[in-house]
Amino acid sequence: MLPKSVVEQLRLGHSIAPEAFEQCTIYFSDIVGFTSLSAKSTPLESILCCFPFLQVVGLLNKLYTEFDEVIDRYDVYKVETIGDAYMVASGVPRRNGCRHATAITDMSLDLVNVSRNFVIPHMPQEPLKIRVGIHS
Repeated sequence: MLPKSVVEQLRLGHSIAPEAFEQCTIYFSDIVGFTSLSAKSTPLESILCCFPFLQVVGLLNKLYTEFDEVIDRYDVYKVETIGDAYMVASGVPRRNGCRHATAITDMSLDLVNVSRNFVIPHMPQEPLKIRVGIHS
């Protein structure tokens, strides 16, 4: 995923010079027990597209849609998602002084709360827990 500012510059045909960011904070999270959760999931037939997919794909889509709604309220940039890993940064690509740590910590508390209240569609009685790491 490229930052919107970088995409815009590339669309205009401009080259992008590398930059160093001395003040930023990075958030990482993953789902506790994701491998076990995936093993308990079964393939379903999608009514909309008639292609098989795993219940876990629906779970991740639903969870990350909720996460994306939360991060939109903060001065952060979603770097990427890979499987159950979710990575967000603040202070890049737009510098925000010393506010990067506060933005990430406040956002992470909201994401933990979303996870705590999240209902796994095919396992509603199973709690969803995330593991979070933050680095400045």
